[in-house]
Order: sequence, then C-alpha cells, then structure tokens
Amino acid sequence: MSAVDHEHGPECDCPDCGDPRSMDFLDKYLTVWIFGAMAIGVGLGYIAPSVTQPIDDFHLVEIGLILMMYPPLAKVNYGQLPRVFAQWRVLSLSLIQNWVIGPTLMFGLALVFFGGVVPGLPARPEFFLGLVFIGMARCIAMVLVWNDLADGSSEYAAGLVAFNSVFQILTYGIYVTVFALFLPEVLGLETLTAGIAAFEVTAGEVFKAIAIFLGVPFAAGIVSRYVGTRSKGVEWYDQKFVPTVDPLTLIALLFTVIVMFAMQGERIVAQPTDVLLIAVPLTIYFVVMFVVSFAMGHRIGADYSTTTAIGFTAASNNFELAIAVAVAVFGVGSEVAFTTVIGPLIEVPVLLSLVSVALWLQRNVDWRGHTTGQLDSTKPPSVPESGTDPLTEDD
Repeated sequence: MSAVDHEHGPECDCPDCGDPRSMDFLDKYLTVWIFGAMAIGVGLGYIAPSVTQPIDDFHLVEIGLILMMYPPLAKVNYGQLPRVFAQWRVLSLSLIQNWVIGPTLMFGLALVFFGGVVPGLPARPEFFLGLVFIGMARCIAMVLVWNDLADGSSEYAAGLVAFNSVFQILTYGIYVTVFALFLPEVLGLETLTAGIAAFEVTAGEVFKAIAIFLGVPFAAGIVSRYVGTRSKGVEWYDQKFVPTVDPLTLIALLFTVIVMFAMQGERIVAQPTDVLLIAVPLTIYFVVMFVVSFAMGHRIGADYSTTTAIGFTAASNNFELAIAVAVAVFGVGSEVAFTTVIGPLIEVPVLLSLVSVALWLQRNVDWRGHTTGQLDSTKPPSVPESGTDPLTEDD
C-alpha cells in the first residue's frame, strides 16, 4: 500500500508498486527458479525414486513449509490484529469466499470433471473425492508466501488465516461429509461414494495439522517480533532483521518445491494424463477464486494490500490437511491421496502467475479512494493530486 496517492505505472519508482526493475536477482527471476525446481524435483524422483524415503523420514516437506512461512509471519505487526478483526466487511467477505463460494465451486468442478455427468468425461470417484477434500480445506500455509510476494497486507493475511483456521477446526469434518457424501446422494450420484458410509475426520486431527503447519511459524514470528523490537527497537527490527530473514522465504519455497515434486516424480512421469486431468479443474478453481475475490475486495473499497490478502486467502487451500485426511482414510497409495498431492504441485506455478497478475493490477488499477481495511496510521498523510482527496482510514 503506497503512502502517497499517485498514478502507478511503468515509470513509477514507488517501492510498493512492485516494479520489476526494483526486484533483486532472486525475486526477478523467481518464475525461472520455480520451474527449474519443479524439473529438478521430477527428475530426481524419477531417476532415484528411493529418495522419497529420506524425504519422508526427515519430514523435509514439513520443514520446508514451516521455514517458508516464518519470514512473512515475522513481518506481521501483531499489535494491528485487533484492528483487522474489527473490520467486519473484510471478515464477512472472506467468510463468504472461503466457506460458501470456494467449497461450492470446487464441488461443482469435481462433478463436471469426475462426476460422470458430462458426456465424454467418465466418473472418477477417487479424483472426485480428492478434489472435495482439497476444496473444503481452506488456506493456512503457502498463501502467506504468495501474499508476501504480491505486496499484500501481512496483518490481514495472518488475521484471515487465523480466522479460517479456527473455523476449519470446527467445520472441516462437517463440510467433507456434506459435500462428499450427502450431496452426491441427493443428486442421484451414489456411485461416487459407493461403499463409504462416513468419514472419520475429527476436530483433533484437523487441529494437529494446523498446529504444525501454522502454529509453529506463527509462534516463531510472534516471539521474533516481541524479542527483537524490545531488545533492539522497532526500527532495527523492520529495517535490519526483517530484510535479513526475508530471503529465507524464497529459498525455502524452492527447496519445498524440489522435495514435493521429488516425492511424486516417478508417478508424474508414469501418469502424466491423470496429472493433467486433475490440473485442469484445479487451475480453473485457483484463477476463478482469485479473480472473483479480488474483484469483490475492490468492490467494497478495500485498498490494494487488503484486497490482495483477500484474494490469495480465498484462492489457496490447506493441502497439508487434505493430504493428511486422504492418507488416513484411504491410504497413502490411493488415487484419492494422489489427487490431493497433485494439488500443491499445481498451486505453485498457478499462484505464482497470479502474483504477477496482482502486481500488474497494483500498477494499472486506480486505487485512489480505496481505504477500507487500512491499518497503518503511522504513515505520513497522503499528498493529494489536483482534484483528489487525501486517503483516510476506514475503521
């Protein structure tokens, strides 16, 4: 969010505009590094499939995810969170996007592609269930990275993720039961859930996954900010410590991409058609959720950083939870588990592309007058252009 109201464009030197010329080497060529990491991971998993065992034994994917989320959470000004939760319009919008639009859209896509309701697309119950497991699991992890790369509000991303996490603990089992068991029977599609009477998904299992993948980096971020600002001061923390740990996000992201793709490298090469088939509805889901949510955020007058946080929290999913539940219910070698594992492999390149879209929208959309969600009252007053009003906070 820019402190000064002005026209954003290719010649804008505002640090908040996401001008590619101001990016460092790692940021500027991130797309190249991501696709390179994907290729390395697939090649490694195909040539040396035994590598999956140490990756699993040493929990390298989990470690990578936690390290990846630490810098964005270390940036959060946790003193602003009460103001985040006081923004009822933003929270209500996020609630609708994540718990009404998102699950319904994924259920619809799962029916169209794998429900056997469209001529030429046979029923694939395992893929159907895998998509439902993904669609009901809302974001808690990688969204923080995409939001950070797109200059979104760290406070809103953290607040919305925490909000979704609490809601998820209480409702995930219910959502999976309704969308995977109840609705198919109501629609006369019992073959999609043949032989399945119920899903044993407890709140405790959901809480465990959230505690590991969100609780650990959240706690580390809070402790870092508390200790750093009190021992060295806020200026030192924001200008010295945060820039020092910031590159860890992208390094850990590349590491995580390599080990995730290595885990599935052999299967990706062996079943490329299935991977592409699963990728289509997932790509549609990510893009539609981001575009719709971003448009809704802009519609309510939210500023860029808030709108970006809204868009990415709605477009992302908690794949860690979906994978854990699929493995627990159907087994690690099941097609349902395979579908959930494909999820993050598709999310990485698609959401990375949407980061570029968000930065383009930041530079090319007129954000003047969009003040809903603004939190930082310490910035200098906006300098209005001729005929415009200065930005004001909207609490």
